[in-house]
Amino acid sequence: MNRSSEKTQDNSALDFGILRTLRKREGMSIAELACASGVSASVISKLERNKTSAETETLYRIARTFRITLSDLICLAEKQTSHAVHSEQYRSGDFLFERVSYNHLRCMHASAKAGAKLSTPELHRDDYELCWVLHGCLRLSLPKETHLIRTGTAVQFDALLHHTYETLEDTELFIVHLQKPKRF
Repeated sequence: MNRSSEKTQDNSALDFGILRTLRKREGMSIAELACASGVSASVISKLERNKTSAETETLYRIARTFRITLSDLICLAEKQTSHAVHSEQYRSGDFLFERVSYNHLRCMHASAKAGAKLSTPELHRDDYELCWVLHGCLRLSLPKETHLIRTGTAVQFDALLHHTYETLEDTELFIVHLQKPKRF
């Protein structure tokens, strides 16, 4: 046997030890979770200790007991490790952007000279947008309101609304797109 191919670490992408945390948060014993979910206590115990894998139906029943979706449970069980990304630079109109993107979050650092204008800067998902002016001043126009955002001030709004940024002086800003939680 080739010993160099042996694995000594658990490389599973999921850690269902989170079930113990959820169960204790609800003040439930393993037996109570088993009764409420219809999943045997031995399977729950093995899942909590990462000694077994589970069928989708089993995880679905446990998730429903905690009033969360199956996808939420799987997201919670994903092993927590850091996730490094590289920034990307791009231009949109007269604005120079540097962006980092994650699944539910995009952060953009931007700069523009006085007089730059940008309408609905990018195609947006169903996000909240936060605009924070680090230096300078810009006008943010939304369908029924206008904001002058000066150094140190931020405005949050629904990114699906038509909006225009217009710099009134050389401006450095930070924009965050945060995906809205699922409605269903």
